[in-house]
Amino acid sequence: MPEIFINYRTGDGDHLAATLDEALRNRFGDDAVFRDGRSIAPGSEYPHELLTKLRGSRAVLVVVGPGWATAAELRREDDWVRREILEARRYRIPIVPVLGDSSVSWMRRDQLPVELSWLAEIQSLRYRPYHSATDLAHIGDELARLVPELTDALQQTAPTASDSTHNSVSGGNHGTFVQGRDVSVGGDIAGTVYRNNTGPFHTGSGNQNVNSPHFSGDGGTFVAGDNHNGVHHTFGGDRRRRSDGGGQR
Repeated sequence: MPEIFINYRTGDGDHLAATLDEALRNRFGDDAVFRDGRSIAPGSEYPHELLTKLRGSRAVLVVVGPGWATAAELRREDDWVRREILEARRYRIPIVPVLGDSSVSWMRRDQLPVELSWLAEIQSLRYRPYHSATDLAHIGDELARLVPELTDALQQTAPTASDSTHNSVSGGNHGTFVQGRDVSVGGDIAGTVYRNNTGPFHTGSGNQNVNSPHFSGDGGTFVAGDNHNGVHHTFGGDRRRRSDGGGQR
């Protein structure tokens, strides 16, 4: 059963209804939103489907366009926009008017049919096309507050605990600890378990050097780039410069 029911009038709010439908479904999931033009399948009994989904919803968005309050249809008892609003009121479902533009003024009691005059006292939200991202996010936030059962789709697809990265180190670790993916180390670094590692991983003693110069012993030589003048080593003994011309030709 959908949590959000979108009430709108064709020709005076249907574009905003479609925008709200798409934005809220992207955030809360396809099954969380009902809009008759999309949600009722061909061949279905329209009144039954409409009223069943309305009565089971948790909030009703009433899309208010520039001519909504003064429309002649709103004064007719068989008008579906009017019937849906009164049905939601009867079932005590929260009703949230959404003013479709900055040019749409707040509804007044004297503008509305007597049966709907109470709508003028309901706190509304506003959608402005030039602030669409901000206003759609705000409308979604307010619905999430109003209907706690709504859950963001991003939260539903968040990684589970088993998919997350974990660090566990206990005992006497006195050196540098580097995680290469999923690593579990216990005790006095007595054993190592690692999974799905895609980079260099060192489990023995000593240092690990990856893609970097390494020097050890009494002396070492590192040469980067082109060498044109030879390389000379002298270790221990007489450290005077050789004069016999030895070296690379």
